[in-house]
Amino acid sequence: MRCEILSTGDELRSGSIVDTNAPYIAKRLEESGMFISRHTCVGDSEDELIDILKEISKRADIAIVTGGLGPTNDDITSKAASFVSETDLVFNEEAYETVKRFFKSRNVEISETNKKQAYLPQGSDVIPNKIGTAPGFICKVSDCSFFFLPGVPFEMKKMLKEFVIPKISEMNGDDKIFNKIESVTLFNLPESKAGEILSPIEANYKYVRVGLRAKFPELQIKLYGTGEIENEVINEVEKAKREVLEIASDWVVSEDGLSLAEELGKLLVNRSETVAIAESCTGGLISSTLTDISGSSDFFLFSGVTYSNDAKMKVLNVSEDTLIKYGAVDVETAKEMAEGARKAAGATYGISTSGIAGPTGGTEDKPVGTVCIGISSESETKGFKIIYKSNFRKINKMIFAAKALDLLRRYILKLNMN
Repeated sequence: MRCEILSTGDELRSGSIVDTNAPYIAKRLEESGMFISRHTCVGDSEDELIDILKEISKRADIAIVTGGLGPTNDDITSKAASFVSETDLVFNEEAYETVKRFFKSRNVEISETNKKQAYLPQGSDVIPNKIGTAPGFICKVSDCSFFFLPGVPFEMKKMLKEFVIPKISEMNGDDKIFNKIESVTLFNLPESKAGEILSPIEANYKYVRVGLRAKFPELQIKLYGTGEIENEVINEVEKAKREVLEIASDWVVSEDGLSLAEELGKLLVNRSETVAIAESCTGGLISSTLTDISGSSDFFLFSGVTYSNDAKMKVLNVSEDTLIKYGAVDVETAKEMAEGARKAAGATYGISTSGIAGPTGGTEDKPVGTVCIGISSESETKGFKIIYKSNFRKINKMIFAAKALDLLRRYILKLNMN
């Protein structure tokens, strides 16, 4: 069965808001054995919405549509669905009950405008919304079954999981395609080089497609397995994954598709170890990346953005003699920063960064793109100087932060740190 996803709303069409619904729906449906043929976005124009619904109905078996089910005048999805299905827009008592239940649960009186949300194409099946005001509905146009859901992500996700996916699985019956997706995360390998060394893999398999997805500065290798025989799909994907891990072993960060920060966090938690961070040129980016992880309090103890030399001395106990002799951007300074952070927090490890993110500030000896990274443990402190050929400040900061995380990961695992 072919499935399409349609996102509606001027805020999505214009780019004011990033559409997170479509990728989420696609991932969940593919995991359930659906083939997603197309994603489309349209604004709050009734004519354009009608046109795209007609187009989709001619080429898809299933369509998931999000947005436009609210009480305001620009919420036109139900009206457009009524038009293309050639039915009247009628008051649906079941839909109205779901709206009333929502307001009653919050001790709020339902407004007259919210009744608009209970008008659905005649003959539609209601999709209950237990956490919002907008009920969804199923409407058939030609041979395509349209599932209309609210655009609010947490409402959409609950309705998709509890109602839509089970309903689609029921409709599929035995006519099901099995999907298995595996991800491997790489770092420090250019996308073009990764494509070159991994390109022979796909030819060895009947059911596996290899995809590359850049999540700068990391790179994800996606293995998409699709076929009618489940065990054959699973076996091929697992075998292809072993090939990827072998070929790209020097650059593999995570065998489970985790980010550098997530993989490092998991590693620290599993070892009951902790980390403290001292940042200069990265301005808190390493700390932010690590604390984006749920449960980071289990391994993250301290962060200091010590931009000035005074801060490096007062907070991290960096020697004034070191700063005078070597300067702020130097391996020796980075080592003392990492050691100072570790000791200040009582952490297992310390990480530090000091560099020149650019686009100004570079010299012949220390050009823009230079970063010095310190890694400190109780037994030793190491320093690394790396130069990246980039004059873009944000890019350099992201690379510096990722390299620091990767160096600590490699240090813990006793891997090559060059």
